[in-house]
Amino acid sequence: MARFDPSLVRDKRALIENLATRRDQVADARAAGRFDGTTPEVRPGLRSGHIPGSRNVPYEFVTDPVTRQLKSADELAQLFHDAGVALDRPVVTSCGSGVTACALAFALHLIGHPGAAVYDGSWSEWGIPGDTPIETGPAR
Repeated sequence: MARFDPSLVRDKRALIENLATRRDQVADARAAGRFDGTTPEVRPGLRSGHIPGSRNVPYEFVTDPVTRQLKSADELAQLFHDAGVALDRPVVTSCGSGVTACALAFALHLIGHPGAAVYDGSWSEWGIPGDTPIETGPAR
C-alpha cells in the first residue's frame, strides 16, 4: 500500500535554506541545454539556468536508448558519480515540473540510495523571475 512520506518532498523554502547549508545535493533531471541555460526555456517567462550548486543528470540517461529499459545498477551509479552526485549523501531531485525528477529518485532507490527526496515545484517554480538565485553554464 502506498503511503505519503513528507520527508521525501522538498518545497521552495527548503531549497532556499539548502543554499546555505548544502545538506542536500540537488540532481536536476532536465536536458543539459536547459540546465546550463544554452537552450531557451520551454515555458514562457521562466529564466534559464539551474539551482546554484545542483548537478545535471538528464532523466533520459537512466534508460538504455535502444531498449528503453532501465540501465543496470552499476550504470546508474556511474551516471550519478559522473555528474558529481555523492551517493553517500542526501539527494533532492528536481526537473522542469516535478515529474521527471521522480525518474531520478526511482533510479536512486534502485541502486540503494536511502530516500531521495523530490522538489515538486522544480524549475516551473524556481525559474519564475523573483527571489530565487540561478546559475548558468555547466555544474561547478
